Amino acid sequence: MIAFYKHRYKYFIISICLILTGGIAAWVNGIQLDIQFRGGTIFKYTYTGTIDEEKAQDVVELAVGRTTNGQLQSNLGTQEKMLILSLADNEALTSQEQEAVTAALHQAFPDAHLALSESLTVEPFLGARFFKNGMIAIGLSFLLVLGYVGVRFKNMGGVSAGTMAIIALIHDALIVTAAFIVFKIPLNDSFIAAILTIIGFSINDTIVIYDRIRENTLLYGRKITTEELVDKSINQSMMRSINTNLAVFISITIVYVFAQIYGIESIRAFALPMMFGTVSGCYSTICIAGPLWAMWQNRKKQNKPVVQC
Repeated sequence: MIAFYKHRYKYFIISICLILTGGIAAWVNGIQLDIQFRGGTIFKYTYTGTIDEEKAQDVVELAVGRTTNGQLQSNLGTQEKMLILSLADNEALTSQEQEAVTAALHQAFPDAHLALSESLTVEPFLGARFFKNGMIAIGLSFLLVLGYVGVRFKNMGGVSAGTMAIIALIHDALIVTAAFIVFKIPLNDSFIAAILTIIGFSINDTIVIYDRIRENTLLYGRKITTEELVDKSINQSMMRSINTNLAVFISITIVYVFAQIYGIESIRAFALPMMFGTVSGCYSTICIAGPLWAMWQNRKKQNKPVVQC
């Protein structure tokens, strides 16, 4: 039987190091906000032949003086090629600047038959509102988890169980955020979707372990210590968590590979952090939530006043 409680500080140090890696990356590279959160303009052009992605970015940046992120995408069904340019900024492009972008691209790639398929402008205040609503959604999910776990596991210290589950979920959210920052993926709607998805997967695993702790509490009573109770419960349910998350990880990896092959940036930006979040969710369930709950219970016993007769 693996002694998870005994080695809990090693697991905590690993988690802290991973989160600090994200913090250092944020300090070095900064946190990039995509158009959905910051505001800006997206251009989608159809074209034929070949286009140099980096050259297209440089041409647009020279034309309007805005940092540009470009990507090439192919439509499997119609064999249509598309150039997507994202210009995230605190101010949206004016109509004159949009015309300047198109004119510069036509001049740089005269044989590509570029045609503007779609343009999308997001005002900065709308992006800020979207970001705020996304954060509110994540915060509400934490509160709902705390309430649900607190009620369902009240016989094993509902507040403590819910609090430890929230700490594990915050750990997973920070790991997903670190993945976005380290791989320089701008935070967008995929970020909110990835966080909420990982919260769902991770709390499901944590509840399974809490269920096992509750059952073993009824089975063994005071015959074993809290540390032994947690270790036994985690070992009994560990393979279920690993197998479930392994299946999810393999599925997400396949999605990422196909998105990478066909240049589907929106799916790639969701799948890569999800891969890290899936591993983190399994890790936090097994190595963080249970040992933290045991530490809380031991602290309560130590602080419990002794009744003298």
